[in-house]
Amino acid sequence: MNEQSTRRIQLGQLPPVNLFGQNDANLRIIRDTFGTRVVARGNEILLEGPTTEVEKLQEIFDHLISVAEQGRWVSPSDVRYAVRMVRDENGHQLESMNGTEGPRPFHGLRKNIAPKTVHQTAYVRAMEECDIVFSIGPAGTGKTYLAMAAALSALNRREIERIQLVRPAVEAGESLGYLPGDFTEKVAPYLRPLYDALNDMIPVERVQKLLDNGTIEVAPLAYMRGRTLNSSMVILDEAQNTTLPQMKMLLTRLGHNSKAVITGDDTQIDLVRPDESGLLKIQRVLRGIEGVRFVRFGDEDVVRHHLVQEIIQAFDDYDGRTERRGPSPPAPEGGEAK
Repeated sequence: MNEQSTRRIQLGQLPPVNLFGQNDANLRIIRDTFGTRVVARGNEILLEGPTTEVEKLQEIFDHLISVAEQGRWVSPSDVRYAVRMVRDENGHQLESMNGTEGPRPFHGLRKNIAPKTVHQTAYVRAMEECDIVFSIGPAGTGKTYLAMAAALSALNRREIERIQLVRPAVEAGESLGYLPGDFTEKVAPYLRPLYDALNDMIPVERVQKLLDNGTIEVAPLAYMRGRTLNSSMVILDEAQNTTLPQMKMLLTRLGHNSKAVITGDDTQIDLVRPDESGLLKIQRVLRGIEGVRFVRFGDEDVVRHHLVQEIIQAFDDYDGRTERRGPSPPAPEGGEAK
């Protein structure tokens, strides 16, 4: 028979709604996951159940309380992530995200932005400590968004003078020459996610001013050739669609007091020859060099809708099964493959 325990957790001056969520949505996630009795009474949480589960819930609530004490509303995704980490016996890693263990806060942004997973925390710390950082993983893990927050924060602290936002203009099934508009209008769709991140962090009028005076430059990768980038933070997005010579070209543009953050998903390569991706090859070329760090994200780091994690995992599982089975046979003429 499992040993039973009772434990009380005090919230102190923390408003319960910041932790429990609207209509106790966060508490419902926890109650649906564990068999332990979880009762919220004012500024106290009562846990009653098997000792092993009570100890896991203590870890979860300790982390979530630390998140709330940083001035953030605890979201359902925060709760699901903490539950997953603790159930996978990785709850001790949550400490790296909180208090004095976590990276310094971003500065001068119009919203409170903070890393929400252990790998995101390692990523933000890497951008503080290293001059060249590669972040690799699926969409929705905050690779570009956190890089943008770090760049704007460094600009606000006067640690850099310029931000260079770069993307390769890889054609998505159409020729750019046939798209309407001038060159700027043709490449705008490729650069739109970078503008969206900017507008989310600082007022639109300031974004426009920084773009107009050249403090922030958004450009296709080809525009970086021949440049020397001093006192800058360079963010290369969608790096899986670069070649190794393009990657070398960009990294050798860095001048004094400059940093580079390269983001990409090496499972989503749009090049005609995926094996020529610079993001794949650079991991072998630069591995082990001091001042260069690689951060790998997984589906557990996805901070979009919670079903996105499960969708990514389902596709990974499907791709693995497909590779083991081999390619599907061609469909018979006039019908579908059975």
